[in-house]
Amino acid sequence: MFLKDLQLINFKNYEDAEVELCANVNSFVGRNGSGKTNILDAVYYLSLCKSYLNVMDRQNIRFDQGFFAVQGNWEKDGQTVHIHCAVKAGAKKIFKRNKKEYEKLADHIGQFPVVMISPYDRDLISEGSELRRKWMDGILSQFDRRYLDQVQRYSKVLEQRNALLKNMHDHRLFDRESIEVWDEQLVSLGTEIHARRKSFIDEFVTVFQERYHYIGEVSEDVGLEYRSQLNESDLGTLLRENERKDLYTQYTNAGIHKDDLLFTIKGHPVKKFGSQGQQKSFIIALRLAQYEWLKRHLETTPVLLLDDIFDKLDQVRVQKLLQLVSDHYFGQVLVTDTDEERMRLIFESSEIEHKLFRVEQGKVNELKTEIA
Repeated sequence: MFLKDLQLINFKNYEDAEVELCANVNSFVGRNGSGKTNILDAVYYLSLCKSYLNVMDRQNIRFDQGFFAVQGNWEKDGQTVHIHCAVKAGAKKIFKRNKKEYEKLADHIGQFPVVMISPYDRDLISEGSELRRKWMDGILSQFDRRYLDQVQRYSKVLEQRNALLKNMHDHRLFDRESIEVWDEQLVSLGTEIHARRKSFIDEFVTVFQERYHYIGEVSEDVGLEYRSQLNESDLGTLLRENERKDLYTQYTNAGIHKDDLLFTIKGHPVKKFGSQGQQKSFIIALRLAQYEWLKRHLETTPVLLLDDIFDKLDQVRVQKLLQLVSDHYFGQVLVTDTDEERMRLIFESSEIEHKLFRVEQGKVNELKTEIA
């Protein structure tokens, strides 16, 4: 599976751009701020119906324009599939497959998987639990439609329960019958989500450790610990125990929306005790494990997006990644870098099919390359 071409209209800093991609390595070089990362983000859109960087779709519309469109042709199982995404300010996002609009965006998730490795990934370690939950949910949702539906429904039920708590607080009353309607749904959905997350981490941690030992130091013991209130008690009991606290805070204090992942090295939190190099290895290993897990479960090879990482990694880790590329562990790869000469030297010394593009002021031009 790979993306054959890409067209951008009013997407971020691009007025109109078209790129013909090869099935292996595609490098985009240019100065910081030229729009290299936006190319990768557009591919991310065509896979996951959203931006990797901006939560709000309208933030991706080119300045002073009313809409953007991203479209491209995927090659999968010997067939070409055209995907079109359009966002207009104040209107519903449109997503089409071969000119037919999806009824639900969820129907597209997992069809054309991608994995992004970016400098922003360090936030998985440094930021709060919500980001780690979203990362975990994002992987599972590409494989399990039922799981994606359950997470979305849980979020809506939680929102309704919190609104009810606020209303009861404002009116100084407690309506047990009304709250139990939402509790019943939370328990049903939350219990299944918890079981699925636990099963995922139990399987994923082994893949992660293998990837870390490849990219980092074999002697270092690393782990992922799934932390959930439901590990120790059932959700129904937890909701009853937190009833008074919920009324006071006007918020649901128990549930899988409080789950977190603890990243450890030598038994200690990597956030506090991991060196900068260890944290980099940890993040890359997480993403490589994500790639491997999706590859196994979706039975297709995801597209790998590498955003400006050669400038952030030491030579040893760069060589480990490049070895995987040379061994054809990955399928299609899109990579950005500020150093054109570095990209030429890296890929022209191998026999990997490769295209090189220069990005300048919202323009993308293919450059000549030579295969060794």
